[in-house]
Amino acid sequence: MKIDLRDTTFIIPIRIESEDRLRNVITICCFLLENFNTRIILKEVDSTSIFKERALPQIKLYLGNNVDDLTHIFEKIDPDDPIFYRMRYINQMLSMVDTTVVANYDCDVLLPISTYLKSEKAIVEDGFDVIYPYAFGDENNGLQFCRQVWADDDVVSSFLSEDCNFSILDSKSTTAKAQYGHVQFFNKSSYIDAGMENENFRSWGPEDQERYYRFEKLGYKIGRVNDYVYHIEHSRGQDSDYANPYHGDNVNLFNYLKSLTQQELRSYYSSQKYLRKY
Repeated sequence: MKIDLRDTTFIIPIRIESEDRLRNVITICCFLLENFNTRIILKEVDSTSIFKERALPQIKLYLGNNVDDLTHIFEKIDPDDPIFYRMRYINQMLSMVDTTVVANYDCDVLLPISTYLKSEKAIVEDGFDVIYPYAFGDENNGLQFCRQVWADDDVVSSFLSEDCNFSILDSKSTTAKAQYGHVQFFNKSSYIDAGMENENFRSWGPEDQERYYRFEKLGYKIGRVNDYVYHIEHSRGQDSDYANPYHGDNVNLFNYLKSLTQQELRSYYSSQKYLRKY
């Protein structure tokens, strides 16, 4: 029987640029839709829809065509501007959400089933504005709360076919620090009130750190679930590492935002032109 998670919508921006990314997208969609009554909005931006051609048929096969709660949006990439504008795509999906809770969700991430329930409850019942569904770890406290899963097709097939047994992933994982990325659960109204995603960050980094800094600086109620996040590893292109040509500009923007007072930061976000689109 599926678990009720109807108060939550997962928004997932994707570009399927490799076979391992394709495998991960299929795995995450199958996992979420098999275990939860919930909704997924997935936006794909590429030259052609690999999700429709290769991922969706496998997801339908696994779920018996029961994909009514999955909305797939495709946008053809501008060949003159191939950068993956992740923050813009998240905002476009956020504007479509009609549930109390929205999860900004990476397409390579899994959480223990209980964590999804704890995260939704913390927002709906306990009044949190944002939940990070994993514990914080770094070099100073020596704690590692990300399980990096080194998977192949056989590993994820076994995981899905054996009732999503996380011990299968544990056996193929190493640990790393978890801090700000991966996935966050938001009160939708708070997410919008805080300025949504900052579209002035382009492609990759360090928007995850800025998001946390902003919500904390502006006084929103932030919580964590003390458990692991599972990241199914994948190859990386310019939109997922330091090769991003805009990385230096992104760092400069973050440093500027950190220099602002609380009132100045609020004023900055309330005056952003991108918000007018939503």
